[in-house]
Amino acid sequence: MKKHVIDAKDRVPGRVATDVAVLLMGKDRTDFSRNRIPDVKVEVISSSLMSLNPKKLRDKIYSHHSGFPGKLKRQSQEHVVETKGAREVLRRAVYGMLPKNKLRTQMMKNLTIKD
Repeated sequence: MKKHVIDAKDRVPGRVATDVAVLLMGKDRTDFSRNRIPDVKVEVISSSLMSLNPKKLRDKIYSHHSGFPGKLKRQSQEHVVETKGAREVLRRAVYGMLPKNKLRTQMMKNLTIKD
């Protein structure tokens, strides 16, 4: 098992997320295959020291729907950072960059984000 450590200090969440997503999918490996999860663990440190854009904190909206009528929930990035921390912004960015199939949740289990 290979372990990667990525330092997120003074980096934008999207740039860190692309590096993490590539490692979790195994696209940096010579034995890359879409239907297999590589045996890697990715750890992100200093997520609270990421460079968050103040305009994006106000304007970016995360939304999800429960499936019931009128149950669309919306939260600004600023609210997410206040309640769950900057690590949640990074987690959601990585989650959106992984392939939308049954392997995505298993890939996310190989990611640990520390403050």
